[in-house]
Amino acid sequence: MMTADPETTGPTPKRSPQSLGELLEAMRPCEDDTRVSVGDVLNRVGDQSFAAVILVPAIVLVSPISGIPGSPTIGALITMLVSIQALLGRRHLWLPGFLRRRSISAKKMTKAINWLRKPAGWMDRHSSGRLKLLTSRPVRPLAFAAVTVIALSWPFLEILPFVTSFFAGAVAMMMFGVMTRDGIYLLAGYIQAGLITLALVSIWVGLV
Repeated sequence: MMTADPETTGPTPKRSPQSLGELLEAMRPCEDDTRVSVGDVLNRVGDQSFAAVILVPAIVLVSPISGIPGSPTIGALITMLVSIQALLGRRHLWLPGFLRRRSISAKKMTKAINWLRKPAGWMDRHSSGRLKLLTSRPVRPLAFAAVTVIALSWPFLEILPFVTSFFAGAVAMMMFGVMTRDGIYLLAGYIQAGLITLALVSIWVGLV
């Protein structure tokens, strides 16, 4: 389970990541780190790129880390807080101390990052700013609203880690689309989230 670490100042904030590869490297623990906290990653990613910050818990939950008890709930809290602040038009992100202090083993984080490198590289290579209208400023709040609703379900789906990972994958595609201004990825995230919801509802009412 993710445990609390003493809050640290962390490294100096850098330019916000412009690709998944840059984001993964910002998440990578330093060589002498035994644990990496949410605050550490936020210091590296910056507090102005809301989409990039939401991508952090999303891609973590796509990885095998999603099986750690409590991870989906922590991821949901971070995702909802960030997306709501984006909807409110805040210029700088704020997270409470108890979330910034949440940490995970540096070894597990490194393993997850290495596991994600190939798919992240593929997505970076196949991003070219398509359907920019879907990621334009007037339409962008729809993506953050959808992410808020999706993340709301994660604590209840924690007993179904694979379902949480599929939803996190949809959120990752949506926020990657917003970050890179590629509406194709945003649309793919909408579709994936819709199909997963339809499948769960069908199972719930006994249609499947």
